[in-house]
Amino acid sequence: MALQIGDRIPEFSLKDQHGNQFSSNSIIGSKAMVIFFYPKDDTPGCTKEACSFRDSYEEFKDLGAEVIGISSDSEKSHQKFASKYGLPFILLSDEKKKVRKSFKVDNNLFNLLPGRETYVIDKKGKVIMVFNSISASKHMEKALEALKSAVAK
Repeated sequence: MALQIGDRIPEFSLKDQHGNQFSSNSIIGSKAMVIFFYPKDDTPGCTKEACSFRDSYEEFKDLGAEVIGISSDSEKSHQKFASKYGLPFILLSDEKKKVRKSFKVDNNLFNLLPGRETYVIDKKGKVIMVFNSISASKHMEKALEALKSAVAK
């Protein structure tokens, strides 16, 4: 079962699309995070999902959150994907699927596709929203709604 609301996220460190080491600890304590796990760079659904986060990226930043996309694609693949679609946020390469496993993101579609799951995490590193759907269309909206209601409290 995936992480639940109220759970603290596992600490992790991965390389981003620029080859830099990113650590979750560098953000916890200072910003909220939206972490979306997606199956594969440059596929129709994943492109739609990433571009929806791109189009609303300023709103997420205005709400004090960093957006982070994670898949098992390589840093080089992420770099091409980000460049092709002008993605302004962090893309992390989880080639060994360690972070995906630590968040307990299951595979979908008869266990063939890596799951598509989005988490909203508060400044303290606690999960405030989990959304799991193979459909790419609602992830950004659900994350933005959760963040807005958390900020409003």
